[in-house]
Amino acid sequence: MTAWKLYAAFLLAMSLAAFILYGADKRKAKTKRWRTKEKTLLLCGVFGGAFGALLGMQAFRHKTKHWYFWAVNLAALLLQAAGFLLLYEYEIKI
Repeated sequence: MTAWKLYAAFLLAMSLAAFILYGADKRKAKTKRWRTKEKTLLLCGVFGGAFGALLGMQAFRHKTKHWYFWAVNLAALLLQAAGFLLLYEYEIKI
């Protein structure tokens, strides 16, 4: 198996987790229940789920007015995409 396929699967799983977290937190916000910490939402995006975090922000209209959510998730997305492209370009086998 090549490293880029494994990394792509990891990014997909983390993005799905981030998307679900943003949706769950929005639901909790509407029903005034215990919320997910902002730190948790941001770290989920930083550690592989930036694409899902950005999709979740848009789909659920959640945390879109906080500039730092945009900045952190966009920067993380760029780094994750660069990592993927490097792994794809060099075809590292595992």
